[in-house]
Amino acid sequence: MTKTQLKQHLKSLSHEDLVQLLLELYDAKKEVKECFDYHFEPNEKEKLEKYKAIIKGEFTPHGRKMEQLRFSVCRKAISDFAALKPSPMLQADLMLFLAEQAAWFTAEFGDMWEQYYISAANNFKRAISFIEKHNLREHFMPRIIQCLRWAEECGWGFPDDMCQAFYEVFNENPQV
Repeated sequence: MTKTQLKQHLKSLSHEDLVQLLLELYDAKKEVKECFDYHFEPNEKEKLEKYKAIIKGEFTPHGRKMEQLRFSVCRKAISDFAALKPSPMLQADLMLFLAEQAAWFTAEFGDMWEQYYISAANNFKRAISFIEKHNLREHFMPRIIQCLRWAEECGWGFPDDMCQAFYEVFNENPQV
């Protein structure tokens, strides 16, 4: 069904049927419930903290092997938060938080595996690209530089990949 068809169908419903449909969706899908809750009572900072906790949870082993760390869960948290249409400042904050966690984690626990570094560098580049696109560089630069510092002692060419991402986005060499 296209949006146009959906719109026509919704217009044909009575007010009571439309309310009933929305209530059923609200009960059936947690994503719809979250979207409605956020739309009617937006609390961006509370949602930001919820999604930061999901990301932080992936970087807290909880008895799992480090290889079970899931960047996919982190990316889903970011996309779920973005779907709520938060301010660019808070969306950038969450995106950079993932990059910070990844860089800190490897600095704290030592060398990781190659795919870890590839994912970490890609997420860092996504975050700083978003930051640059929304003219938020000044606000986030101290945290960006800290990510680069954490990456300095790592292996697999990770520091080089992080500096290269910085250069590609900001068109300058980082001052670490």
